[in-house]
Amino acid sequence: MSVISVRDLSTRFGEVWVHRGVNLELERGEVLALVGGSGSGKTTLLQQMIGLLQPAAGEIRLFGQPLYGGGRQREAALRRRFGVLFQHGALFSAFSVYDNIAFPLRELRLLDEDLIHDLVMLKLAMVELLPRHAHLMPAELSGGMVKRAALARALALEPELLLLDEPTSGLDPDRSDSFVQLIRMLGEELDLTVLLVTHDLATVTALATRVAVLAEQRILAIGSVEEIMQFDHPFMRSFFSGARGQRPPKTPD
Repeated sequence: MSVISVRDLSTRFGEVWVHRGVNLELERGEVLALVGGSGSGKTTLLQQMIGLLQPAAGEIRLFGQPLYGGGRQREAALRRRFGVLFQHGALFSAFSVYDNIAFPLRELRLLDEDLIHDLVMLKLAMVELLPRHAHLMPAELSGGMVKRAALARALALEPELLLLDEPTSGLDPDRSDSFVQLIRMLGEELDLTVLLVTHDLATVTALATRVAVLAEQRILAIGSVEEIMQFDHPFMRSFFSGARGQRPPKTPD
C-alpha cells in the first residue's frame, strides 16, 4: 500500500492549467524528492497532498484512504499521521518556540501540561536545540534555528509521513548540510516516509532514494538520481549540470 497515491490529478487557477493528469506514488520508507522548474507547481501539489488546496480533478489517497470525505473526525485522524515543514518554517510569530511545538499536542485535548512539557523538551532535543531555546520567540531565532523548531513541531505528533517544502531554502551551505544530515538521521531513527520539494541538488543527492520530475504539467520522469540524470530533457540538463550541481553534498564519515 502506497503512503501517498496521486491519480490523474489536474489543477487550474482560472484559465491557467498547472497540472494535467499527474500520477505519483510514494512507498513506505522511501525518501522521494519532487523537483521541477520555477512555477511548475511543486508546492501546489504538496499543498494538495495535505489538504490545503483541492485539485480540479483526480484523487489523492494517504495510507490507502481518500484525503477527503468520511467526516471531519476521519479526516482529522488522517492528518495526524503526517507532519509538514513549510518553506519558511511558518512558526506562529506570537508564540514562543515552546508554544509552537506544544500547539499540535494541545489541539489533541488528550494530554496534560506535564506530559506536553516532557514531549516538547524531547522534540527540542531531537532537532538539536537546547532547553533554553524553548523560551525564545521566532523573531529571536536564526534561520537554521527556525527550521529546527519548525521540524520539531512537524514531529510533535510522531507522524509516519514527513513532508518538507524547500527544507534548506535560505540556509548557508554549512547550515544546509547540517540540516540535511539531521533530517536523514531522524528519518532513519523514526522510520519515516519522506516527501521533499526542493530545488537544491545537494539535498536531493544526500537524501532522496527516488526523484520525481514535475515538468510540462505532469510527472515527466521518476527514478533514482542516476536514472534521472540520464533522462534527456532541458530541465534535467540544467538541474544536474548548472550552478546547483557545483557544490557536492557532505557525506557522513
